Amino acid sequence: MRRKCPECGDVIVGRIDKKYCSDGCRNSQNNRLNKDSKNLIRNTNNRLRKNYRILEALNPNKKMKCSRAKLIEKGFDFNYFTSLYTTKAGTIYYFVYDQGYLPLEGDYYALVKRDD
Repeated sequence: MRRKCPECGDVIVGRIDKKYCSDGCRNSQNNRLNKDSKNLIRNTNNRLRKNYRILEALNPNKKMKCSRAKLIEKGFDFNYFTSLYTTKAGTIYYFVYDQGYLPLEGDYYALVKRDD
C-alpha cells in the first residue's frame, strides 16, 4: 500500500512512520492548523510589547506621574497587562512585566518600575 502525503498528495518514500513527503509539507500543514491560535498569541504579545515600550519610555527614572491622555496618545492599551499587585492597603498596581502603573485621581497614573 502506498502512503500519500496529507498536504500535497504525493507518494511518501522512506521510513514506515513518515507522515509527509517533505519538511516543507509538514511545516505547511502545521502552520495552517495552528494559524488561528498563533495569530492570537502573536497579537497579544505585540500589544504587551508595545505597552512595555511606552511605560519604559515615559518612566526612565523608575517613578513618575503621567496623564491617561498621554498614555493613550502613545497608543497604550489598558486591556493588556501581565500581572496585578495588591498592597496590604488594597491598592492595585497593574504590571506589564516589571513596568507598572497605578490609577490615581483626576485621570493620572503613577508609573513605577519593580526592582529586580
